Amino acid sequence: MKTIAERIREGMELRNLKQADLVEKTGISKGALSSYISGRYEPKQNNIYLIAKALSVNEAWLMGVDVPMEKIETNNNKRGITINVLGRVAAGIPIEAVENIIDTEEITEELARTGKFFGLRIQGDSMEPDIHNGDTVIVRQQDDAESDEIVIALVNGNDGVCKRLKKYENSIALVSINANYEPLYFTNKEITDKPVRIIGKVIELRRKL
Repeated sequence: MKTIAERIREGMELRNLKQADLVEKTGISKGALSSYISGRYEPKQNNIYLIAKALSVNEAWLMGVDVPMEKIETNNNKRGITINVLGRVAAGIPIEAVENIIDTEEITEELARTGKFFGLRIQGDSMEPDIHNGDTVIVRQQDDAESDEIVIALVNGNDGVCKRLKKYENSIALVSINANYEPLYFTNKEITDKPVRIIGKVIELRRKL
């Protein structure tokens, strides 16, 4: 069996994609992708799914199994799973995260198998130009993420924010894409005392015209 790193490099060459293209298509940080491509680390299942989708290849093939590279679509893969879109979460000044259901979205069965998901409606402009006021983000429930990934975090226990996570040795920062907003820095002690808690990673963006 070939390694995942070898298969990623092979897939990138076949699809004529550079690392920057894969970062854009998957949302995985440049540092994490570099570690996968070099073979220093192997991606977790959710990132394997994202890379396979970006390269349009079979997940099993990407993991090194001797199967056809091309993904065969089935009717099962085309069926959608309905998830709830919860109340608004601030992408600017933190506001209380309201957990009422305001809408629904569909995700594929294939994606649904990688974890538990919910949607969140964004309010504010601090993540522009990437995420706009009124957009819905699809979030995988998880209590940690890699540096540079976009997360939903609860500050003071109930203030929900959509930010880019930056990890440091003794602290973290929740960073807006919009340069008009200052980063929110928290020491390890503040993370525990406030508390500051990651509740999910943003996987997809849904925008209605």
